[in-house]
Amino acid sequence: MVSRMSTARLIERRSILQGRVFEIGVDRVILPNGLEVRLEILRHPGAAAVVPLTDAGEVLLLRQYRYAAGELLWEIPAGTLEPGEAPERCARRELEEEAGVRASELIDLGPMVPVPGYSTERIWLYAARGLQATQQRLERDELVTEVRTTPIEEALRWLVDGTIVDAKTAVALFRAQARGLLGRST
Repeated sequence: MVSRMSTARLIERRSILQGRVFEIGVDRVILPNGLEVRLEILRHPGAAAVVPLTDAGEVLLLRQYRYAAGELLWEIPAGTLEPGEAPERCARRELEEEAGVRASELIDLGPMVPVPGYSTERIWLYAARGLQATQQRLERDELVTEVRTTPIEEALRWLVDGTIVDAKTAVALFRAQARGLLGRST
């Protein structure tokens, strides 16, 4: 049984780098167990990601080049929250920008914390239904992106065989499956 500990106490915060999207800093804190430590922290504004589900029982996946990973990855549409932007609004914006569709229904799948050891990032996950084609508007760094309509069974196989390695995509697909949103997929 895990006991609930009180939160850590911040002693000092120092910014090392302020980037376009996030900040890297070092915090000196006292942990709930009384130990004082220095922790490198990536402060991120948060993001939203969405599983676009077609009426034909498929999912729209993006094959996008990711420089940090050094490869093309299969992902669901996602993006960083703009200042003051609600996660649902971000999910709708990214769905249209990256996949070129709008949704009549957005279903909340809950948040996830992708790298809790060093980042404040929280990603709000959604599923989208009632898709209607619109204009894709990729950002400059997203121009190496392919949108593919993928059978749900194939996407789920890709989770198991390692074709999909992106954490937000895996969590979102598994949550959508657990909620019965992926139809009769296996």
